[in-house]
Amino acid sequence: MTVTTDLASPSASPPLGFPGWSLAARQAADAVPDQAIDAFWRALNYLSAAQLYLLDNPRLARPLRQADIKENPSGHWGVCPPVNYLLAHLGPLTTWRPAESELLVLHGAGHAGPSALAHAYLNGALHLTGKGPGWSMPDLRALITGFPHTERFGGEITPLIPGVRHTGGQLGPALAIAQGMVLDAPHRLVVPLIGDGELETGATAAAWLARRALVGTGHHGAVLPVVLANGLKMGGPSLLSGMSQDEIHTYFTGLGYVPLIDDGTDLRAFRRLLAHAFAQVRPLGEAGPQPVIVLTMPKGHTGPVQVAGRQIAGTPAVHKTPLKSPAHNDSEFATLAAWLASYRPTELFTTQGRPTDLVRQALPGTPTEPDTAPPPASPAARKDRSRPDVSAVIRERAGHGAFRLFSPDEIASNRLRLAEDGSLPDWAAEILNEEICHSWLQGYTETGRDALLATYEAFAPVNTSLLVQHLKHRRLRYRAGHGGLSSVNYLITSLGWRNTYTHQNPGLISSLLDTEDSFVHVYTPADATRAAAVLSVMLAGRDRVNFLITDKHPGPAFPPDPFREELTDGAAVWPQLSHRGIPDIVLASAGDIPARELTASVAPLRRSHPEAKIRYVHINDLAVLGPAPHWPYALSERAFTRLFGNDTPVLMAVPTYASTVRALLAARGEAHRFHIVGYQDPGHPLTPEGLLEQCGLSATTLCAQAAYLLKESSS
Repeated sequence: MTVTTDLASPSASPPLGFPGWSLAARQAADAVPDQAIDAFWRALNYLSAAQLYLLDNPRLARPLRQADIKENPSGHWGVCPPVNYLLAHLGPLTTWRPAESELLVLHGAGHAGPSALAHAYLNGALHLTGKGPGWSMPDLRALITGFPHTERFGGEITPLIPGVRHTGGQLGPALAIAQGMVLDAPHRLVVPLIGDGELETGATAAAWLARRALVGTGHHGAVLPVVLANGLKMGGPSLLSGMSQDEIHTYFTGLGYVPLIDDGTDLRAFRRLLAHAFAQVRPLGEAGPQPVIVLTMPKGHTGPVQVAGRQIAGTPAVHKTPLKSPAHNDSEFATLAAWLASYRPTELFTTQGRPTDLVRQALPGTPTEPDTAPPPASPAARKDRSRPDVSAVIRERAGHGAFRLFSPDEIASNRLRLAEDGSLPDWAAEILNEEICHSWLQGYTETGRDALLATYEAFAPVNTSLLVQHLKHRRLRYRAGHGGLSSVNYLITSLGWRNTYTHQNPGLISSLLDTEDSFVHVYTPADATRAAAVLSVMLAGRDRVNFLITDKHPGPAFPPDPFREELTDGAAVWPQLSHRGIPDIVLASAGDIPARELTASVAPLRRSHPEAKIRYVHINDLAVLGPAPHWPYALSERAFTRLFGNDTPVLMAVPTYASTVRALLAARGEAHRFHIVGYQDPGHPLTPEGLLEQCGLSATTLCAQAAYLLKESSS
């Protein structure tokens, strides 16, 4: 059954923006018969199911035998049919899309791996046995029998599968990532496929409303959300499935959308609904109602309904493999044979493993890859500047286009001045949701542009899971040969050292360094000028996940001479505070507040211990302290010794948890002589001065600790 709400009714605003897509939908409907769409859908469904179960007989050219079946079928079936239904209908639109436009599908459900692999095979992008067109009987057999392709593609949604731009498994951000993808890209239309279970996540719930924060922020592409309201999560009914159609309609209408509800039983009706949605979709950032397609096709549709009296359809059994052991169970074997045969695979694939002419009529045209060429480097990274600040670097980079700043309602609080009159420019967006800001940034950078997320230190850890998941995505993307991606850049300020007790949490850095991921860099510059230069480098770089920790309050400026080495090597000796020759103690700082306090401890230490030789080192990137090969930018053993000596005691002041840095050094076998001082939860509110004292990070306490280390080393 189809329920279509008339978006063009007198109460709705007139459609704005994408008439070319409406024409494309009509042209595709005229050129591609319904039978071809149905065949494409059956082919996707067949390949999805066959990957779970078959060892041989890939097109069922002969009756199924138990020897054809995998001993231990694994993978996910249930979400595939609704996803396949959308992919089959969207395929022809990539052929008939408007000139120089781009249609991207974003998988919200990570469990649709068999579907994504099937789709990549059918459109010729998946090469399993060679470098040919990807269509052959050996390739078809390799696709089916090799699933879940554990070491090559995996069984779930990853960028190792051609055409995948978002790694599944992290529920919730798909809608916001899609929004980020179309920002400043008026040629782009993104269709995120969102599971009804995902609607229960905070990230998705916020993303429906989040588009209002982008109204009037420039010329953008469009997002056409599709909710796969299949009724089930992994373990039971979704909350959406308990709502009536009237309640669903009211829910989305209240969010500013117009729901187009369809159950997928009438293919011709769904094609009309899709064309209607394309005709009415608005560019992101324009006010007014937007269409959202709600596909109520049941989870696991077209699969087995019952086996030996056991209900399968409508139960959690459809989530993974509905039939657990058909190779050893006669009832399940018979059910599997009938299930696979229902797709009539010999009508879908030739004896050479190629899609038949009927299927090929509906296949997508060659998709346009996002432009991932880096924009020109910001002049901030190329020329000397007189005492630049972070705000100036951001403004200058924004002036070159293809740039966005996202912040959870904290731009003014973080003392970022983005316009001369103090207003918020179009290229900056605020919304009180860390996850949405990250997802926008992720979508924006995934499509080749530069972005920055500015946030409080204490709130950034909300995004830990998203960042760890995105690191996995980047690792796989890089492994698949898709390097050169714009960096993920975080500006972490409003530091806990100056904030209330509830706003003290440097935990994000700990979690990211714990991954030992070579993409991660944690920059801890000593002053505002250094922070500005670091930010310029971050914004001009590629294939990194960067975190810049810098205080928003003015602090002391330090001599610039050592900074070139700090920037290139990650750490450097400050000669103005160091004696020549072998030191008796090394004082090392990371971050501006630790540098302020530790440098202030040098003069009283020299007065109390005039005979002691001191070497002062500043660390600009915490990641260089870890050992190779985990950290490819790590200090070499020779450089590490040049900075810290061989057996010299080292007092190191850091803005993070001390244990985070201690773990990096322990991996080098250097923990014993390094005395790390960092944040410790005080357990109750304190003044900023009291917090420094409590943590041992005030100039006074650092001087006392250095004196103690000198005494211990000489005894």
